[in-house]
Amino acid sequence: MSSKLFALDIGTRSVVGIILQEENDHFHVEDILVKEHKERAMVDGQIHNVMYVADLINEIKSELQEKHGPLTKVSVAAAGRSLKTEQASVTINIRNRPIFTEEDISRLELQAVQQAQQQLLQQKEDAKISHYYCVGYSVLYYRLDGEEIGSLLDQQGDEAQIEVIATFLPRVVVESLIAALKRANLEMEALTLEPIAAINVLIPPTMRRLNVALVDIGAGTSDIAITDKSTVVAYGMVPTAGDEITEALSDHYLLDFPIAEQAKRQLQTADEILIQDILGFDQSYPKEEVLLAIEPAVKQLAKSIGEEILRLNNRVAPKAVMLVGGGSLTPNLTTELGHVLDLPANRIAVRGIDAIQNLTKEEHIKASPELVTPIGIAIAAKKMPIQYMSLTVNNQVVRLFELKEMTVADAFLAANIRAKQLYGKPGHGLSVSVNGQDIFIPGGHGQPAEILVNGQQASTKTLIKTGDAIQLIEGKDGLPATATVRELIDDAAIKTITIQNTKYVIEPKMTLNNSPASLDTQLNDRDIVSFDIAETIEDVFKITNNQDFLKQFESYTIQVNGQPLYLPEFSSQLMINGILAKLSYAVQDGDIISFQQPALPTVQRIADQMNLLLEDKIIIHFQQEVLELTKTVHEALVNQNVVSPLSTVPNGATIVFKEKDRSHWIYQDVFRFSNWQLPNTFKGNFTILRNGQPASFDTEIFGGDQLEILLEASPIT
Repeated sequence: MSSKLFALDIGTRSVVGIILQEENDHFHVEDILVKEHKERAMVDGQIHNVMYVADLINEIKSELQEKHGPLTKVSVAAAGRSLKTEQASVTINIRNRPIFTEEDISRLELQAVQQAQQQLLQQKEDAKISHYYCVGYSVLYYRLDGEEIGSLLDQQGDEAQIEVIATFLPRVVVESLIAALKRANLEMEALTLEPIAAINVLIPPTMRRLNVALVDIGAGTSDIAITDKSTVVAYGMVPTAGDEITEALSDHYLLDFPIAEQAKRQLQTADEILIQDILGFDQSYPKEEVLLAIEPAVKQLAKSIGEEILRLNNRVAPKAVMLVGGGSLTPNLTTELGHVLDLPANRIAVRGIDAIQNLTKEEHIKASPELVTPIGIAIAAKKMPIQYMSLTVNNQVVRLFELKEMTVADAFLAANIRAKQLYGKPGHGLSVSVNGQDIFIPGGHGQPAEILVNGQQASTKTLIKTGDAIQLIEGKDGLPATATVRELIDDAAIKTITIQNTKYVIEPKMTLNNSPASLDTQLNDRDIVSFDIAETIEDVFKITNNQDFLKQFESYTIQVNGQPLYLPEFSSQLMINGILAKLSYAVQDGDIISFQQPALPTVQRIADQMNLLLEDKIIIHFQQEVLELTKTVHEALVNQNVVSPLSTVPNGATIVFKEKDRSHWIYQDVFRFSNWQLPNTFKGNFTILRNGQPASFDTEIFGGDQLEILLEASPIT
């Protein structure tokens, strides 16, 4: 059984009408009619002047009716350039929550798409979410704790992030199309998207598992669609197309725009390009020279298209690129696009209608790439017509524009169900300050909301159909956060340390809101916690009230007569676990601190170091008696106190040695140490001898001398 299909491709510059005959999945192009807009009635794929567009549609309809009989229904497409693409990301805290499931990821993706929708609305005044259909999105990347990751499934961490690129179709585009058709007395039989139309005829579903880019290069814009994993994953548009090449010719050779357009088309067929400039001069130029003139514009067109393909395809070149539309015939475009995408020449190709399977045409119709989209619209509208579907979400009627297999997530987007509603609220968190650092302790995670489709358990990925009833049952809210100081500080903050065979359990010294508190005190919101942890050996001595030990580990240095004297052998040796250590060394739980304290030096030891004589001492024999004669040569003042030579000198002390007596020993000094005296009754003469030699009381004496006084009594008269 055969049927006649009428389709319209309403473009920026022109409207294409096409008549297709369909019989047993075989299509025959019977007629094509192209008419250009007289006024700028279309801007970026949206009808700005419904009347003008309706008049042009009427003209095409009337001419085709004369040949092919009455036409009452038509298939149309929303232009790819009317699609709005937005990139957005969402980040959520996943600390202390169950591992990620497929449904968690799906709900997070939905949240990111809604973020993209929100960004789109912020750019337009008076826009509402209901003004846009989401026609597709793809995930650019997942991140876990700041690092890119292949999938969040079964992952745990602190923070998950997802970035998507989502495509939206403004509802007004569809409404203005319907209005223009009504004015031309045509009923919209089916609606598709231009990129989908071209993809459906050039890239069959079996090939869609490959990552392929399809670019429809028109006059004003280039529309891009990307396939991957058996579906269309992204759409895009760049406002650069065939007109840029025409303008380059017009500027270079001073041509009127229509003349420049003719010259551009001659490049496909002629080696010599004949043109007339605005001054009326006819000129002929070799094709190579003209190609050189447009080379910068061709490179710019390739760069714009290539960069958008990379943006839509997660910064990776697709496996292949197909070009359709009039602008695809631009000379050297495939080569330049290959440079941008770093693809070989055999991976980029211009595809005409001869690439469409099961298609024949009348002889007078050229197999041009610009006819792929109009033919695709007719075939796609027949094979996969896009219709409205009506269903309910929580008893609210929602109408969806069925562009693909629709899921619960699409229904939620249309019903303006916020992603946050898919989870119970998280419990109230605690915000506390710990040692000057603000810490937020999140409350418990909310339980996911339950999704039912027609009373059956479902997920956001569940497929839906017209008439379905979707219910969202709110999830449970999370519990408020609770915490003690002990939970906030590191386990290593509590240490058991042994000092000189005595064990100490050292807990941080803690204050809560400037008052002493224990580690197990429950915290409240806005509490200010401060604590000191024993981190070094010095901290341990202080916390255990052993700070008296600290002085002995300092380098042994004293001041002697105003000069520093450093004696390292009198510093104590500090050991940690049997290894030499310093006070600044870090301590760990279970460490053993020990030290050996050498005897402090005496004043005599310091004097010896300074080559100072404290006492002068000699031993002599006097009157058959051994005598030790001593006198203080230097007096020692330690910290301003007079001390004996045997007194110890503490670390850091100040010693002053004062000279007392540096005179020589003389004979008469003996009498200070000897009890010998002249007998009271003695009368006569005495002789002073030193080592048997006569001497006097002021004779200098030395150790070991033999001193004696010989008495000669006077005769009695």
